Amino acid sequence: MKTKKIIQFTLVFLVGFTALAQEKKWSLKESVDYALQNNITVRQSQLDQQIAEQDLKSAKGNFLPTVNASASQNWNFGSFIDQNGSRISRDSRGNGFGLNAGVTLFNGFRNTNLQKQAELGIESSKIQLDILKNNISLNVVNAYLNILFNREAVKQAEEQVAISQKSLEQVQELVDAGARASADLLVSKSQLASDNERLVNAENNVVLSLLNLSQLLQIPSQGFDIQNVDIDLTEAVLAYNNSNEILSYALDNRPEIKGAQLNIDNAELNYQIARSAYLPSLSFGVGASTSYQHLQGQDDVLPIVTGFDATSGEAIIELQKNGFAEQIENNLGYNVGFSLNVPIFNGLRTDANVKRAEISKERIVLALEQEKQTLTANVEQAFADAKASLIQYEASKISLESQELAFKNEQDKYDLGVSTSFQLEQVRNRLINAQSSFLNAKYNYVFKTKVLDFYLDKPITE
Repeated sequence: MKTKKIIQFTLVFLVGFTALAQEKKWSLKESVDYALQNNITVRQSQLDQQIAEQDLKSAKGNFLPTVNASASQNWNFGSFIDQNGSRISRDSRGNGFGLNAGVTLFNGFRNTNLQKQAELGIESSKIQLDILKNNISLNVVNAYLNILFNREAVKQAEEQVAISQKSLEQVQELVDAGARASADLLVSKSQLASDNERLVNAENNVVLSLLNLSQLLQIPSQGFDIQNVDIDLTEAVLAYNNSNEILSYALDNRPEIKGAQLNIDNAELNYQIARSAYLPSLSFGVGASTSYQHLQGQDDVLPIVTGFDATSGEAIIELQKNGFAEQIENNLGYNVGFSLNVPIFNGLRTDANVKRAEISKERIVLALEQEKQTLTANVEQAFADAKASLIQYEASKISLESQELAFKNEQDKYDLGVSTSFQLEQVRNRLINAQSSFLNAKYNYVFKTKVLDFYLDKPITE
């Protein structure tokens, strides 16, 4: 019974959680923030930044000394030279131990330039992350606005279906009364069918645009929804008279330009690193070593001459213990020294590397100029698009007002019997087209102004 209650509670919790998730309506800011925090590409770029930090750690380590310990085990069979320089014709085994430390004192400033390059790598990874976040933000805003656009299109389609349904009912009554020809009924039915088809397409577009945004956010599309936003364009004006101010800011602050400038600095460091191969390198090292040797089948002893026999004149030899500990202590030695390496000739490889780095630097300088030209073209195009979208919005607004008045007049004429159903539906179709054009122009203008804010690093979620 207790297990059953736990299962029931879990099911109720999961159902409630799912329902809550489905009831959530995402705001524009929430959508952008979520994408920036959870997008896989963004997370990969953040990991790239962590790798760059480890590269800097490694570059700083080049200035530190290296310390290495060694140990060996070996077996000798037959004749060999022992630790004392004597030839021994016996099998033996031995050990060797060493501890060495070294540090590079000078290598043509290579280590210094490698550290500067690693620092640039961190800054470059941050800039690349900024570029990625900017592009994702703009894509999310565009997808969000597309949903709002499609929802307004659904509202317009629903209104037209309601009008067509009401018109059909009125025509049906008039035809039944003999006041209208049956042909008018066919026209009304055809218009209602066309409006219903338009409504179905608009509803499908909403579903597809919601799916597109959920995929951008990389979350399940089931139950996904956004908040409705009322876009007020009562004062639709551009904040700038020309693109000069936007372009000036973008050329100084956009991450694309900063990234290209960092690439030049990095290329200069590559050039200096390549040139360092012409210069000598100096290193300092210290070390300690010792060894142990054991003759197979013999005790570890060391014969020591302690004196000479007065009668025979023979040496008096005493065998002293010479085990592992004694040999390790007695054989311990130290070394210290400097090492100078002067490059003279290496098959022209250094010359080729230096020339290659120089050419690469020239190419990257041109890449910065190309980036500036591309940004200039994009900003000028964005401003021209925004200006054109404003003109289109104002024109479509006037056209809509005109078509609404024309439809009202035609409706009045139809009610007085001086216009046919066909003529009325023709005028209404022009009104529908005007509404569609106005809706397109409205959201096109909103997005184009967001693009200008994008180049000015202004918030595009407001």
